[in-house]
Formats: sequence, structure tokens, C-alpha cells
Amino acid sequence: MTDDLRLRRRVWTLLTVLLFATAVLRTGTNAPQVAAAPGGPVPAGLQRFVIVPGESQVIYRVGEVLFFENNRFSIAVGTTTVVRGEIMVDRANPRNSRIGTITIDISQFRSDSARRDNFIRTRSLESARFPIAEFTPTDIQGLPETYTDGRELALQIAGNLRIRDVARPTTFAATIKIDGAHLTGVATTAIKMTDFGFDPPSIGGMLRTENEAKLEFRIVARASQ
Repeated sequence: MTDDLRLRRRVWTLLTVLLFATAVLRTGTNAPQVAAAPGGPVPAGLQRFVIVPGESQVIYRVGEVLFFENNRFSIAVGTTTVVRGEIMVDRANPRNSRIGTITIDISQFRSDSARRDNFIRTRSLESARFPIAEFTPTDIQGLPETYTDGRELALQIAGNLRIRDVARPTTFAATIKIDGAHLTGVATTAIKMTDFGFDPPSIGGMLRTENEAKLEFRIVARASQ
């Protein structure tokens, strides 16, 4: 074997080692952190409450003008019961309690008009294309130092609301109550559709809706072992 060939092989081996080492370093640096899966181990001192789909609801209310009824003003109301999430309660120190991400299947919104529902799914909200909305709480104001079962708490829950892959800071005014293994709560807020990248529904010659939508979460959760 010639000296030139030996040199080429040594250079190639060195380059291969360097490329492999670079790939390993990049993988270690950029690999995403894996979050604990819902339903995983409960941290010490906390009690998990799981939101019950079917019993929980998310409701929207939007003002609309009905052109075909002499510009009559009406409130459109839609409801979905496909709501999921978890709430961790610290009974010894309630201020350590926290709320996990709440997911809502907005493609399942139903109102008193199938035509409206289909328009929302396929055109304005495009919930057939973006079926899942998420609310990820980041701060809870109003938690007490101590708590007695049956007491209703008034809270302000701030976080990020994601609709159609657009996230916006959002705060809900909420009331919550725990009674044994049952947790119930109601949270309300108002959003503007255009803040989330879609226009208010408008059907030429028939109706036009307002930009503001009022959202209401009605949560029923049960303690999980």
C-alpha cells in the first residue's frame, strides 16, 4: 500500500469520526424534553382530578344579525362535550395546586342550526381542519392558604389559549368547588375571532356575526387513584 493511499484512508477515517461525534452532540443538545404523560405518577402531596368528557362542556355564545328576519339580533350558542384534562389539588397547601392543559374538540360544536355548524367546521373556524383547541394555564390567582370541602372559590386563571395553531394569552374568571371526590367549576372569558386568524362567520344575504365570542367552560372532574 502506498503512502498516499494510507494518508487518504486516515483522513477519511478521521472525517467519519468527526461527523459521527457532531451528530451525537447535536442529538443530545436539540432533542426535545419529554413531558410526563397525563395519567402518569402523581407527585407526592397532590390529588389528581380527571375531567369527565360528556359531563363537561365548552360553550360559545356569539351575537349575530339575521338579515332574512328584518335584521333581528340573536345569540348563537354552540356546545361541545369533548373536553379532557387534569387538575392537581394539594389539600394541605392549596396554593400548590395546578391545572394541566385542557383540550377541547371544537369540531364537535353543535348549535340549533346544522347549516351554521357546517359553515363553522368547513369555512370560518375550519374546525374540521383544526379540530383541537387547547388552554394551558400558567398562573392561578385566588387560591387560599387552606380549603374546606364544599367551599366555592373565585379564581383568575391565566394561560395560553390555542385555536387554529394560533396561541394568545387569555384569562378566565372562574369558580371552583371540591366536594369529596368530585370537582366542579365554571370559567368564562371573551375572545376576538380575528385574534386567532379567522373572520367572523358571514353568510351573504342571511347573517353576519360579531367578532367577539364568549366562552364558557363547565367542568366536571372526579378524583383518580
